[in-house]
Amino acid sequence: MFSRLIVIFIVLWIGIVPLIGQDDTDDSALPTIAYGEVISGRIDNFTPSEAYSFEALRGDFIEVRLRPTGGNLDPVLTVLDPNGRAIVSRDDTRGTLEAYEDALLIQESGIYTIIVARFGYGLGSTVGEYELTVERIGNSSASGSALRYADTVLNTISNSDPEYFYSFRANEGDIVNIVMERRSGDLDPKLQIVHIVEGQALVLAENDDAPGVLDARIEALIIPATGTYYIIATRFGQEAGPSTGNFILTLEETANSGLANTPQTARTIRPGVVVENEITDDNYERFYRFEAQRDDIITIRMEQESGTLDTYITLTNAGLVPLTFDDDSGAGRNSLIQDFIIPANGTYYIIATRFEGEAGTSRGEFTLDMESGGNVFAGVLARAQRIDYNLSVTGSIDDVTDEGLFVFFGQEGDVITVTMNRGDGDLDPVLTLLDRASRELIRDDDGGNDLNARIEQYTLPETGIYYIRTERFEGIGEQLTSGSYVLVLALVRQQEDAETPVP
Repeated sequence: MFSRLIVIFIVLWIGIVPLIGQDDTDDSALPTIAYGEVISGRIDNFTPSEAYSFEALRGDFIEVRLRPTGGNLDPVLTVLDPNGRAIVSRDDTRGTLEAYEDALLIQESGIYTIIVARFGYGLGSTVGEYELTVERIGNSSASGSALRYADTVLNTISNSDPEYFYSFRANEGDIVNIVMERRSGDLDPKLQIVHIVEGQALVLAENDDAPGVLDARIEALIIPATGTYYIIATRFGQEAGPSTGNFILTLEETANSGLANTPQTARTIRPGVVVENEITDDNYERFYRFEAQRDDIITIRMEQESGTLDTYITLTNAGLVPLTFDDDSGAGRNSLIQDFIIPANGTYYIIATRFEGEAGTSRGEFTLDMESGGNVFAGVLARAQRIDYNLSVTGSIDDVTDEGLFVFFGQEGDVITVTMNRGDGDLDPVLTLLDRASRELIRDDDGGNDLNARIEQYTLPETGIYYIRTERFEGIGEQLTSGSYVLVLALVRQQEDAETPVP
């Protein structure tokens, strides 16, 4: 089946992908005309012709109208395909000076050229103003047609035509629904969505029977990457299936479709890369995601670029549980989360929104960027064991292991108590608190009960890394002690104004 899909893909590719570089016309230099747009111009002796380009997809039905609006202009309309071949040439249509094509069926996707001229071109004599319009009036149901969001096609599954292929272009983060509904016969519809990745046909989603009906539905499909996708409309059993009948196929984009519009379509953000977006009443929050390791230090900035936007950012974990937020810590009304320390390995989300969220009234464009400050424990002594606030660890001191070393992160102003209690043996514990440079801050031998060591309510002088060294008392002429111990690091009080949460 997959090899057959690849062959089909090659056939479709020839008909669907624009052919580039096959003529000498540089379409990119031409002014473009969008569907529904009205272009006004003038043809005279200095400008006997003008050219415009537009993009069309295979299966589009196009209406092109050229209407004189002034002077004695006798207009001539020509449409060239992506290869430069004339597929429409019109002068006077149905007894009028207008030149138009009612229903041009596009045979291949690509850039098309419209030439507006006067009868006789450079040798002609008429001059005057004109209006040019291009409309997409529908789409073909033929297999191989390219669809757009909101398109509908009607076709028939039979034993001679058991499946049809359609393509559509989508952007990363789009959310789409595809429905194949039986309209006659005993047809049992089946849908598959295929994406070509490095020459391999990957089935992203498929459905036979929607709940309670035989219709096939693929709902809320999130597009993983910008590109072309293929719909296979068939029946249960495909070529070998017995059912036949008419069907209607619809392709639609859901509400909130689009990259960064939902947590499921969150845009990946990387340190040092600035992203731009906009807050509107319809899209009042944007979602971004990143991967981080425990104890990574990050700074997040959201800054207003236009409008009245009053920025607001929230950092959440993978379950969208808020970890911290900010409104106006940045300059002006901008938002800043400074030096946040990641609590655990995993995925995190940034929600960029406005003050009061959905109920807010401000709107406008913004920039968002994230900076990495490295990892809190980068460069610590390799033999140091990690210990966190309000946890305990065990160890032992003997003639082989005469000390232990533990490391933790603390905030300036944190008040801590450290205890080292003997477990067994005759150990006489000694505790020392060191800064990141291994300089001694405070030491205790018998501050606890029964020769145990205790550093009571010590206030950390700065934010950063601290070491705890565990050892035994070594008195002159005294026998060395040994045994197990329990080390407890307790946070008695945290500085209220600390900007960075303790991990």
